[in-house]
Amino acid sequence: MSAALRVGAVIITMGNRPGELRALLDSVAKQDGDPVEVVVVGNGSPVPDVPEGVRTVELPENLGIPGGRNVGIEAFGAAGREVDVLLFLDDDGLLARQDTAELCREAFTADPQLGIISFRIADPETGVTQRRHVPRLRAADPMRSSRVTTFLGGANAVRTRVFADAGTLPDDFFYAHEETDLAWRALDAGWMIDYRADMVLLHPATAPSRHAVYHRMVARNRVWLARRNLPLPLIPVYLGVWMLLTLVRRPSRPALKAWFGGFREGWATSCGPRRPMRWRTVWRLTRLGRPPVI
Repeated sequence: MSAALRVGAVIITMGNRPGELRALLDSVAKQDGDPVEVVVVGNGSPVPDVPEGVRTVELPENLGIPGGRNVGIEAFGAAGREVDVLLFLDDDGLLARQDTAELCREAFTADPQLGIISFRIADPETGVTQRRHVPRLRAADPMRSSRVTTFLGGANAVRTRVFADAGTLPDDFFYAHEETDLAWRALDAGWMIDYRADMVLLHPATAPSRHAVYHRMVARNRVWLARRNLPLPLIPVYLGVWMLLTLVRRPSRPALKAWFGGFREGWATSCGPRRPMRWRTVWRLTRLGRPPVI
């Protein structure tokens, strides 16, 4: 039955890692089972040479991570309907095993409620999985698979029916928290999310703060995330908790200034359509170990 699920892959690139991109594409081509259809989106840049059969889309400007991935989704038809499952993979990653696509087919076939799978990310040199790459509060054991409430943006698989039910990624976020926005909407629509330790994307260990816009985007999008998705009483609680956590982590003065600038921007600008989750979804998130106040 698992072979009946059609699997595609979306990879966005800035065109600056042609060697890593080619290695990733080779790892996708080696997957067991039916071939995985691939679309590479050049996000404001030309797409480097790719193997025959790989589709490409070149965007005239950088639409950000969610915008680029949404273009990739639409390359498979409205809401990705030409396939049943889409893999989203960072262009400097590498699938560690040849059975990952088949494991996805098996998981989605076995569990009709499963909407999203978050892969484990491991450093190719050390094999270590960073704590921030385990999408749950109890992250000490990255080898433990579990139900979760969010997922990793560049190492995941999504049943395309999720996009039809919950919508695609929020374009305006550009970078940061777009996965949680989709995850909350998917959970509110009745889907579940799994973290699978046996589905591995090899990716060099990095710090998210390497991006110049990190602190501003994280703060702005955190406010947008709450304004878009949370019931009104939870918005100040959620944002208050995250402000406290930010201060406890004692960022540098420039980082803190950028963070508060983004926080103000999140209130002063449009967050897009507001669709607050139902209280039963709040309870579901709580039972899964992460109430939407942290």
